[in-house]
Amino acid sequence: MLHLRAVSPPDRTAEVIELLRGHRGATHLVVIPGAAVEPAGDVIEADVAREAADEIIESLCLLDLDHTGGITLEVIDTALSDAADRAEEDAPGEGADAVVWQELLGRTGDESRLNVTFLTFLVIACLLAAVGVVTDSPVTIVGAMVVGPEFGPLAAIAVGLVLRRWDLVGRATVALAVGFPVAMAITAGASALAESTGLLDVAALAGEHQVDFVFDVGPYSFIVALLAGAAGMLSMTSAKSAALVGVFISVTTVPAAGYAAVAAILGQWEKVGYSTLQLLVNLVGIVLAAATVLLLRRRKQRNAATERPLSRG
Repeated sequence: MLHLRAVSPPDRTAEVIELLRGHRGATHLVVIPGAAVEPAGDVIEADVAREAADEIIESLCLLDLDHTGGITLEVIDTALSDAADRAEEDAPGEGADAVVWQELLGRTGDESRLNVTFLTFLVIACLLAAVGVVTDSPVTIVGAMVVGPEFGPLAAIAVGLVLRRWDLVGRATVALAVGFPVAMAITAGASALAESTGLLDVAALAGEHQVDFVFDVGPYSFIVALLAGAAGMLSMTSAKSAALVGVFISVTTVPAAGYAAVAAILGQWEKVGYSTLQLLVNLVGIVLAAATVLLLRRRKQRNAATERPLSRG
């Protein structure tokens, strides 16, 4: 269940109440006239089944509440109520399968922006990857995978493509297009400094190593990226955030970027090329799979909504 709170101009309150009272997926309706100060209006609260939330929010937006008032959603961990049980039973589909699109837009929108925090995490992740390459430490490479923040913008691109939100696609693309070159340049600078002080030499990349999988691009690189992108988007849309950790440690985006930076300083241009290709393969595979998952879930959700009416009566 989700808790919905809306701030409504007084002249719209009756329509909002009628909408929520008539919807099978809404219950626990509370109205507090004149309680809102900024923006001024009435406060209307209700608990809604997750699988009905997207339609309810869309209807409230058609009443212009997102501009003249406000709409917020919160997750309810526990709801002990026969009315809540009925709302969940009457709403089409399963809550775990439902996608609240406005919620997803909000999450991916926040994570798609190029800012200092995003760049800092990406730089740290690339530096960790570089250390893992130099020391031949798979554990450090895994650490770099977990720290890397790149899945947020990749998910935002997928959401933007499916919903045709080109502003979201543009912001996320800029974040990746600027973030990775900056992180790789800083990592290359740190590698050059390490080489000048004797901490790094050409022998570090000579021969076979445990971390060679980072630049070993092939069909399985794309397959893993597809699986990771699908799992990551399922995790985001079903609130299974723990699964994201598995996604982070299954793709070699950041490690490939770090490997390319080290290899460039040591003049290992073939490995630079393979690492860069590995990076691109993973980025494309994740976006493609994530967008496909969203398209399938959107179609399923629409089909479920048409199978039975959501209004009472």
